Amino acid sequence: MHLFYEPNVSGDQFILNEEESRHCIKVLRKKAEDNITIIDGKGNFITAQILDAHPKKCQVKVIETQAENPRKFYIHIAIAPTKNVDRIEWFIEKSVEIGIDEISFINCQNSERRLIKMDRIEKKAISAMKQSLKATMPKLNDIQSFKDFINTENNSDKFIGFVDMDNPHHLVHKAQKSSKYLMLIGPEGDFTLEEVALALNNGFQKISLGQSRLRTETAGISACCLFNMINL
Repeated sequence: MHLFYEPNVSGDQFILNEEESRHCIKVLRKKAEDNITIIDGKGNFITAQILDAHPKKCQVKVIETQAENPRKFYIHIAIAPTKNVDRIEWFIEKSVEIGIDEISFINCQNSERRLIKMDRIEKKAISAMKQSLKATMPKLNDIQSFKDFINTENNSDKFIGFVDMDNPHHLVHKAQKSSKYLMLIGPEGDFTLEEVALALNNGFQKISLGQSRLRTETAGISACCLFNMINL
């Protein structure tokens, strides 16, 4: 099933954005009176009929709208961007496919990448949302300092992934079912001891993701999988 993403749905008739219009008409060769499925990123699957098969401004008419089944939990992962941008884009793609509600980027003391192109991140998220047949676009937050981030996040079960000898608690034993989760994932050089202490003072729990030393993007995917599995 092909999905078309149009976040600006308004009324019973509307026009697809230029990129989706081109894909619909030029690539897939859809015609007037064909039915297509549109997602708005807000949790709705919209069955629509093509009125005007224009390759730049395809006009459609809504036939039916069906809401996506709501999740009973909320996953928010705050992650330090990797030096290799492909790895963080891979994390975006896979976490959206698995199921995530919010992604934030944090600038840590050991971060090797301090800027990120949010337009590329958004495109990866949209592609993954369509690929996995979802209708809800996760919230994407631009990079901010570690200190500023942890001082503004409060309403969650909060965890920080950090590997040391005094860290016996695995995430699966600490996370409660049907909750709002926030997980901090550090850079390749890990969080500093000062950052860990600051997080603990702000209500975060120090947890492990297993005995293996994981890359940043692997740790993010692991946490995303575990939160989803806890709520099966």
